[in-house]
Formats: sequence, C-alpha cells, structure tokens
Amino acid sequence: MAEALKVAVRVRPFNQREKDRDAKLVIDMQGPTTIISHPDTGEEKKFTFDYSYWSHDEFDTEENGYMVPSGPKYADQQKVFNDLGVGLLENAWKGFNCCVFAYGQTGSGKSYSIVGYGENKGIIPLTCADLFRRVAETQNETTAYQVQVTMLEIYNEKLRDLLNPKTAADQLKIRNNASGMYVENIREVAVDSYESIEKQMDVGTKNRTVGATQMNATSSRAHTVFTINFTKITKDGGAASELKAALNLVDLAGSERANSTGATGDRLKEGAAINQSLSNLGLVISALAEQANHPKKKVLVPYRASKLTMLLQNALGGNSKTVMVAALSPADINYEETLSTLRYADRAKQIKTVATVQENPTDKLIRELREENERLQKLVASGGATPRGGPTDAGNFNLVTPEEMKAAVEEAVAAVGNKVSSGEKAAAVQKT
Repeated sequence: MAEALKVAVRVRPFNQREKDRDAKLVIDMQGPTTIISHPDTGEEKKFTFDYSYWSHDEFDTEENGYMVPSGPKYADQQKVFNDLGVGLLENAWKGFNCCVFAYGQTGSGKSYSIVGYGENKGIIPLTCADLFRRVAETQNETTAYQVQVTMLEIYNEKLRDLLNPKTAADQLKIRNNASGMYVENIREVAVDSYESIEKQMDVGTKNRTVGATQMNATSSRAHTVFTINFTKITKDGGAASELKAALNLVDLAGSERANSTGATGDRLKEGAAINQSLSNLGLVISALAEQANHPKKKVLVPYRASKLTMLLQNALGGNSKTVMVAALSPADINYEETLSTLRYADRAKQIKTVATVQENPTDKLIRELREENERLQKLVASGGATPRGGPTDAGNFNLVTPEEMKAAVEEAVAAVGNKVSSGEKAAAVQKT
C-alpha cells in the first residue's frame, strides 16, 4: 500500500553571524504547523508537516554539553530520534528498506540533526546504538544478525568511498538490480557492536570533504550517504530464512548563494555542483508530487539527471519508507532561502512510496505455505473442512515440515525449469 513521505522541519538557534547582524526571528511553530513572517511586511505563510521541531530557544546546556529542554516547546536530539529514528528502526526490523535525509540551506543545522556534535548525538549514532541494543536482547540459538555498513559522498558529481578513500572514483558505479539502486565496488564493513560502527563512522567523517565559508565554518562540500545493511537469520528446524533491510541515512550538502557564502575558486565550483544536484532533486520531487496527484498522467521523473537523484531513487519513488528533515534558519536575513526550503518540504510530503518486505522469494513461499497449512489444520480440527481422505483421516492430519516444504518448492521450480528447457529444445528442432 502506498504511503506518503513523512516530513519534519526543525529550526535552530541564531548563529554568531546572525547575532552580529542583529537578526530578527521570522519563524514560529504551533504544533505541527510552521509559520514564516515576511521581515518587511509581516505577511505570514503557514505550512503543516508531520512534525515541526522548535529548537531555537527554551533550552539549557548541561556540563557535558548536552542541550536539554527548559521549556515545553524545545525539541532536543532524543525527541527527534524518538519520533523519527525509532520508527525507521522498527520498519527496518520488519524487513523494510528505510531512508532519512536532511535538506536545507548551508548552515541551517542539517548535520546537527543527522550526525550531531559531541554529546548531542544525531539520528545516525542514536539509531546505531539502539540497533545493537535490540540485537543483544533478541539474538539466541535460533536467531542471528549480520550488520554491514558503507559510507560514501558525492563530491562534484563523483562518488568517493569514505571507508576506503583509495578506491578510484571511476571504479564506483551506480547499478540497478531487483532490489533497486546500489553502488558497485564500495567497501562493506561488517560490524558487531555500537563501538565498531562508531569507529567506522569516525573514519568516514574524517575523510569527508568540508570547507569554511562565510556562512558555515565547517560546511559540507559533498552529499554524504551512510548505509546500514541489516540481515536477520532465523532457523526453524533444519531450515533457515533471511530477512534483509537497508537503512540509508543521508546528509545533503546545503544549498547556497555565492554572494552570501563569499565562495571563490574551488569553493565556488563546489557550490555550483551542490546547487545543480539539489535543483535536480527538486525536479524529481516536483515530478513525483505531480505523479501522486495525477495517477493517470504520464510523468517523466528525471532520476538520471545526477548521481544524487539516482541514489535516492529507491527512497523517493521506490521500495522504501522515507523521512525528510528540513532544516531552517530562524533569521530574517535568510528569509528567501528558508521560504524556499519550506516550499520544497511541502512538495515532498505529497510523494508516495510503496515499501515491501525484503525477503528471499523461496523463504516467502515457504512461510506462506506454512501459514496456509496451519490455517487448514485449524479448519479441519474445528470441523469446518474435511481432509482429502475423508473424515476418518482427520486424526492423521499433520503439519508439513519446513524441510518438506522446501523440497517441494525446489522440486516444483526444477519441474518448471525442465518444461521451459524442453520447450526451448522443441522450438529449436522445429526451426531446423
């Protein structure tokens, strides 16, 4: 069943640049509704999302640096994770592909929500910690887990493997298979604890491309994608089934204006590449929104316009449960950029995706046959149906074992394959 993207917006405190310019607050939030006021006319525009997070004020900073609410309005990192990260992890646990990505102007607080700083950990580290807590609580003799991570960035339309930066960019190719888009030759690292995954995140973060601009001293100069590939292996008798899920956590580089950032040279080229890929993402979002609003209309979605949109194809228009976090600047000097972000997010909430459980087809068929077998046994036991051999056989009605089911499925598949082969041979004889 199709479901809409979940969209959240979050406003940060004034930064030093905005304080130095005596910036005025133009954002307000009332429940899920975000209100932006024009700095000159006072005209208000209202947008309603799944969540509107107020992180501008009403907080205190503890000794360890963590920011805690001092008023009812403030949303801290844990609040954002509880609303967004926990749901993503629940869906991944059930075998659904999931994605969360942050969008907004440079310096608007995207990386803070997704990655975090110091004790104020973002969605990625909190999700990883909760993932391994659940693994430790549920693994046993019949249930095992495998977790692998990858981390890459898109810099000037080239892919970089952040866990193995020596890999040449031309070796990293975006491919498509039955499960969707993936990156060929990227390094997958097996992890077995939160500490090991944190170590890999630190390695990847150190290899990220960042640079200083007038708007952000640690501006991300590339889009970053951190992927957790999760496999749950369940043993039942002599049979084993697998449930897989990919959890994609995307930190987009911020849109920027050259006259605001003061970018020149390489920084200017980086900014142009960032804006181009974000513009392409905007075109994809608009096309998908048009498609959702007019299902009978043929709409061309330009996924192949950039590396970013190709990688986000699953998240936006395919097999994934997706969350978008739009980061907002509260200042009047950024009014146009903030309004643009709100409109972007407003279009995104119209998109619908259809997520399915990532299950091996044979395992799925065996599971469905077992469920049907159990249903029939209950029906016979209740007197609602008669076994094939007649009423006298009801007492001898037994469950088929998983091994017998698997053997039957494999036998049926082989029989179909033999028929196809025989048909092909017959056709070849007729041609000769």
